[in-house]
This record gives sequence, C-alpha cells and structure tokens, in this order.
Amino acid sequence: MLRKIMLAASLAVWGGMAQAADVMKMAVTTSFHNSGLADILLPEIEKDLDLEVQLLVVGTGQALKLGRAGDVDAVLVHSRAAEEAFVSEGYGTHRREIMYNDFVFIGPSADPAAIASAQTATGALQAIAEAQAAFVSRGDDSGTHKKELSLWREAGLDAGAFGDWYRAVGAGMGAALNTASGMDAYILADRASWLNFGNKGGLALLFSGDPVLFNQYAYLPVNPELHSHVKSDLVAKLEAWLTSPRAAELINSYTIGGETLFVFNAKPAG
Repeated sequence: MLRKIMLAASLAVWGGMAQAADVMKMAVTTSFHNSGLADILLPEIEKDLDLEVQLLVVGTGQALKLGRAGDVDAVLVHSRAAEEAFVSEGYGTHRREIMYNDFVFIGPSADPAAIASAQTATGALQAIAEAQAAFVSRGDDSGTHKKELSLWREAGLDAGAFGDWYRAVGAGMGAALNTASGMDAYILADRASWLNFGNKGGLALLFSGDPVLFNQYAYLPVNPELHSHVKSDLVAKLEAWLTSPRAAELINSYTIGGETLFVFNAKPAG
C-alpha cells in the first residue's frame, strides 16, 4: 500500500549531497504537494537538520489514516475538525498550526452560472446548482473535499442528490483540476494549487475572499505511546524548524507570478 502512495517522495540527494543521517516519514496533502512548496522546503530542511523527510502524498482523510496506523511519523493536513478528532482520540500528541492560504472557486471564464457576482461562497454554490453547470468534486475525503461538502450543506444543498452535472472524481487536487479543465467545469481548489497548475485552459479564478474559505495547514505528530517506532525526536526537530523564522522566511517569500501562495502563522511553543 505504501508503495502505491509514495510519490517519488524521498528527496535524499540534491546536487550531489550525501544522504541525510536521519530519515522520517510525513503524510501530506496533494494540495500541499501540488503547490510546489515542498520543493522549496525539503532541501533546506535537509541542509539545516541533516534530515530527509519522505513525503506520502494523499488526501487529508488518507493522511490521518496513515497516522492512525503508525505508517508515518507526522502529518501535515488542512481540515481542523478532522485534525482535532485525531488528537482527541489519542492518535496525535498535539496540533500545531503552520501556515494558511485560502480556497477559491475556479470555473470557465465565460462563467455561465455568474458566480463572479456572488456575495458569498454559499451563494456561488447555489448559483452553480441552479444553473446545473458542470462541477468537479475531489470526492476523495481530502481537506478540500470536506470543505466543499460543508459549503454545500451551508448552502442548504445535498451534494449526494445532484445530477450528472456534478462529477466526483476521487482524485487529488492536480488530477481534479485537470478534469475540470477538460470539462470546462467549476471546481473548488486551494489558491496555491491553482497558481501552480499548468493546464488552466479556459478556466479562471472567479470567486474568492469570503472568510469561510480560510484554509489552515497544521502539523500533527503521531503518538509514540500508540506506535513506539515513531521517531519522536526527529518529529520534534522538524516541528521546531517548521515554526522557526527560517521557515517563515521561506514560506512567506514563495510566490508564483508575484502572488503569495502561503502565509506563515505558527505561534511560538508554549
């Protein structure tokens, strides 16, 4: 199983560097991976800590399952309710916020549902449903999928009752965006994945800015009392680095086309 979801994640050698002395595994979301930020952070982590972080790239729901099973040492995801349940059930030692961005609505530039003029995120979804305009859902129990379903509920709509215009693809953020591009369909995406997406086609960012679209990423160490093999010392080293001024500089300065993808907001320990 791990072989299937390990996405060329071991970045052990960079430009002839020797392999790091220490190795740990972290489950991360496809949206984080698709943003390109991992390519910025991982080599710096390896240089600063002599630590190789192997990423298992999955949706939030699957990432937390890997944590529950002890298949990873830590998790970096973006679905607060699911994260808090993970900790309260004893699978994680604590939840540490690292950075945030926002969710955005992407759709055909012609905007047949006229969501660009919506006042709220739920209003945008109501307009899409009323027009029965093509909509692509991640459908994969990811943080983005959980957010989408919660927004449909807040809009007073049941995604399970939709017709053929609503397509759940059961895929990561990049694959879902590719499907939306091919169908000229609406989709909820995180801003970072959208900015780093190379196959935009006729799609455009049509709606953003509603506070409900806030998207927080958090770091969760797996509980070593349940899984004694978890590398708690390395997990703590990585957490200290991810919440440091060094990480803040790298995260805040990561831009595409002049647009910032993430904002660092980790608070000091204690």
